[in-house]
Amino acid sequence: MEKLLQINHLSKTFGKNEVLKDIDFTVNRGDVISIIGASGSGKSTLLRCINLLETPTSGEILFHEKNVADRKVKAHEYRSHVGMVFQSFNLFSNMTVLQNCMVGQMKVLRKSKEEAKQTALYYLEKVGMAPYINAKPRQISGGQKQRVAIARALAMNPEVLLFDEPTSALDPEMVGEVLSVMQDLAKEGMTMLVVTHEMAFARDVSTRVVYMNEGVICEQGSPEELFGNPQKQETKDFLARFRNN
Repeated sequence: MEKLLQINHLSKTFGKNEVLKDIDFTVNRGDVISIIGASGSGKSTLLRCINLLETPTSGEILFHEKNVADRKVKAHEYRSHVGMVFQSFNLFSNMTVLQNCMVGQMKVLRKSKEEAKQTALYYLEKVGMAPYINAKPRQISGGQKQRVAIARALAMNPEVLLFDEPTSALDPEMVGEVLSVMQDLAKEGMTMLVVTHEMAFARDVSTRVVYMNEGVICEQGSPEELFGNPQKQETKDFLARFRNN
């Protein structure tokens, strides 16, 4: 198994509030890891640290065994290998769908306009958004925006894709269209780290599930282990809330 990311003793403090405490885990190529837990348990902060949108207070983030938490690492270069899909889409409102998927390739990967366009079209087709290439974000639905955001991340040819609650800002009827794109990516072997409240996705699509509580990894294992036979009382209580919904 090829190890892509290794998180060692990662901590993050905001003022006196310790949001992440001594986090350790590994991401191997082809893993689909769902991170679950109550709001405020540190899941999104963990993802933002892994993508260097937040600077870890201590610990290491090794990408191909190189510590990217080191100040000397150029964050934008690293981020071209580790893509991120946000809860709120973060599309450029003044650009078309196609331009949104081209701009990063041209600026960061230094691709020509034509090459960037071909790659963008390929991934927009893949997520079912090819008919909307000339639309502006305000002209499309939330589910469509999120699919564009996924295409934009894929166009950078990342080795790992991070998803920060990608369906939580969507109307219920749009959740399925985004999850089905993510499911297809998982089948194709894309390495993904997904912070999610979608328990069916975590159970059915993940290779591993990580349950976080109060800034620590409380329990992790295969979906069968975690959903079928959780070891810790906190995990049992958390999952029981979802079963009763």
